Amino acid sequence: MIPAVTALLACQLLGEVAARALHLPVPGPVVGMVLLFAALLARRRAAPPELGRAADGLLDNLGLLFVPAGVGVVLHLPLLARDWAPLTLAVVAGTLAAIAATGRLAQWLLRRGRGGA
Repeated sequence: MIPAVTALLACQLLGEVAARALHLPVPGPVVGMVLLFAALLARRRAAPPELGRAADGLLDNLGLLFVPAGVGVVLHLPLLARDWAPLTLAVVAGTLAAIAATGRLAQWLLRRGRGGA
């Protein structure tokens, strides 16, 4: 399991380095995930089972990753109280836009899958 976690962290590190060096507008871990996906595709075999177990272990403890975010919210409560209206508008508008985009994409994929375009 240690080699699998090391591989995951190495992909995250490579993604972070690439994102900063190339001034990409996406976070380094996202670039690292794309690199991991490309590496798994290049293998032309199934992913090693250790990698799946390591990922499942991380996902089982995913809730712990929300602790720093919760601390940040509590730390910035005065700022959130001051700017609640634009933050609420941004959250609601962003959520509605994401739902609409997901629905349109799902419709397009379903039509495409049936042979229509």
